[in-house]
Amino acid sequence: MKIKLSDQQILNYKKDGVILIRNIFSPWIEKLRVGFEKVLKKPGPHARENIQIKNHGRFFEDYCNWERIEEFKDFIFNSPAAGIVAQTTGSNIVQIFHEHIFLKEAGTCKETPWHQDLPYYCVEGNDTGSFWIPLSEVSKKNSLKVLKGSHNLAQLVKPTKWSNDKSWYRNNENFIDMPKIDEKNVFNEDINEGDAILFNFKVLHSTSGNGHDKVRKAFSVRFIGNDVRYIDRGEETSPPFKGINLKSGDRMREDWFPKVSIN
Repeated sequence: MKIKLSDQQILNYKKDGVILIRNIFSPWIEKLRVGFEKVLKKPGPHARENIQIKNHGRFFEDYCNWERIEEFKDFIFNSPAAGIVAQTTGSNIVQIFHEHIFLKEAGTCKETPWHQDLPYYCVEGNDTGSFWIPLSEVSKKNSLKVLKGSHNLAQLVKPTKWSNDKSWYRNNENFIDMPKIDEKNVFNEDINEGDAILFNFKVLHSTSGNGHDKVRKAFSVRFIGNDVRYIDRGEETSPPFKGINLKSGDRMREDWFPKVSIN
């Protein structure tokens, strides 16, 4: 089923780098829950626990499992997600980059720090879209926060490791320090089941700990469009995509990052 965004939604995405799309994935939530549980029962090689201190809660993440989790693959290739990214970016070709799951147990204090996604990645470009899809209702206080317009920063912000807040790369000469976050310009909304936040890989975003009495689970999926190219960052990226065998400026290989129908 193809979903047509309004001109205003497309304009807001270009201006702010983020939009909220209401009730877009309601038919898919249960399927995503099934896939999520499969990953929890059998995590992949990139699974990471971001809290090492006992009794401080749990912040778990894992990614690049879509090829072995049928529910995630079905969502990627048969939901309206790729077509929506095509509209917001003006792309006539959309490829899957990867998917990512996040779990924060009730009472977990650890926040996801403010960051951009792009500095962690082996790609560069502006035609990008990342969906954040909570698998149950999330209050504004417990939801994703995005600094509107931060995809227009002149340089990328230095990435860090969430488990210990240390720098991700040894060489940070191409990155800037975290700018001041203007709270008046932060996008932050209540999210209902089936809603999704779509944002550009370059926007600064964060989430709180989980102060609620139930676990928070979110599924993310990232797509790349027309202008996205490979970049060699000189060190291991996240995801690492070892053996990709590309040079900076190359298009992303379609055997690893297949095209997704946008019709």
